[in-house]
Amino acid sequence: MRGKLIKILIVTLMVFSSSLLNAQDTNTRLWEKANAAYLAQNYQEALNDYLQILKTGNASAKLYFNIGNAYYKTGDYNNAILFLERAKLLAPNDDNIDFNIQFVNQHVVTKLEPLPQPFFVRWQNSLVNLCSSDQWAYFSVFAFVFFLVLAGVFIFSKVVLFRRISFITGIIVFLISVVTFAFAGKQQKKINERSGAIVFCPRVTVKSAPTSTSTDLFLIYEGLKVNVTDSIGTWKEIRLADGNEGWLPDSCIVKI
Repeated sequence: MRGKLIKILIVTLMVFSSSLLNAQDTNTRLWEKANAAYLAQNYQEALNDYLQILKTGNASAKLYFNIGNAYYKTGDYNNAILFLERAKLLAPNDDNIDFNIQFVNQHVVTKLEPLPQPFFVRWQNSLVNLCSSDQWAYFSVFAFVFFLVLAGVFIFSKVVLFRRISFITGIIVFLISVVTFAFAGKQQKKINERSGAIVFCPRVTVKSAPTSTSTDLFLIYEGLKVNVTDSIGTWKEIRLADGNEGWLPDSCIVKI
C-alpha cells in the first residue's frame, strides 16, 4: 500500500513538472513571437501575444512595459499609461519606464502642477524607489545574516579588537537590515494597495460628494493618473497631484 502511494506521488510530481515546463516553453515561444511581431511593426499581434502571456499569471515589470508600449503603438493611450504605471510599481527605479510614462503623458489633456513636497519627503521617496520590494528584502536578509555572523564573532572571539569591531559593525549592519526591511515593506504596500488609478472616461465631472446630484467641482479627462483615497458604493474619492479632491463613479477609473 505504501509503495503504491509513493508511486502515485512520483507520477503526480512528474505530471506537474511536465505541465510546468510545457507552460514555460509556451510562454517563451509566445514572448519571442510577440517581440518579433513588435519589431516587424505588427503591434496588435504583439499585444495579443503579450496579453496571452499575462493571462498565465506571469506578470512582471518587463511584460507590463512591453504591453504598455504595444498599446501606445496601437493608439490606446489610456491602457499604455495604465500598464506602464503597473511596470513602475514593480520596477520603481527603471529610467526607461519613467521616460515612456512622461512621453505617453503628452497625450493627456489634463495638465496638473504637482504640489511641492518637503525636501526630506522627496529624498526619502527617491531613496525608497532605488530598489524594488524584492531587492530591498534581499538586502535586509543579507544584512541580517551578516549581523548574525558578527554576533557570533563577538560572542566567541577571545581577541578584544575583534570583539569591538564586530560589536560596532554589528550595530550598523543591524540598523541597515531594519531600514531596508522597512523600505521593502513600503514598496510592497504600494503593490498591495494599488491606490493609484487611471481615468478611462473621455471626460468626467468630479463631484463634491458620492452622488450624481452633488455639486460639480471640476472636469478631468482620460489618461490622467489619480490617487484613490476612499470608496462608497460605486463611487470613489480621488486626489489629484495638485491637491484637488472629489468623487467620481468607479466605472470611470481602472486601478493600477
